[in-house]
Amino acid sequence: MRPYVDDDAPRVLDILGRPEVVRWLGSPVPMVDLDAAREWIGSKRRREEADPFDLARAVVVRDSGVVAGTVSLSRCHRHGTGKFVGEYEVGWTLHPDSTGHGYATEAALALLDDVFARGLPEAWCGVFVGNDASCRVAERLGLRALGVGPDPWWDGESHLYKVTRDQWLR
Repeated sequence: MRPYVDDDAPRVLDILGRPEVVRWLGSPVPMVDLDAAREWIGSKRRREEADPFDLARAVVVRDSGVVAGTVSLSRCHRHGTGKFVGEYEVGWTLHPDSTGHGYATEAALALLDDVFARGLPEAWCGVFVGNDASCRVAERLGLRALGVGPDPWWDGESHLYKVTRDQWLR
């Protein structure tokens, strides 16, 4: 994992420009051009500068150097009010050519190790109903399943998961 760089913009566009990928994200509108990809990369930098727990990392395949996708921890703003009440969500997004290799699990493990070592008290994970592959990643991570219900941050129903720092460090 590493921070995104401007040269990653074509791959970001290739990933986030795919309807089959962004349908599982909170704002399911495919990215349209390299300017949008560059802005996305810049926004990730700005968010981390403002909050060191609000971060996104490029997941890079060691053998090829290809960006497989993103692993992130994001500030969650409550649906309907837009308020941040201290919740952070761990998430991952991969290019279809990079799924099924364990990259999301490996990267999310490393990210959670890092943020919990730095003092994050808890992390959530919301997975839209139907995204079975991401549910399997959350389960491999050992996140505690809370069931399916209204997603507190986005429209629709989600499988909700949560892990505290103490649970993770045990």
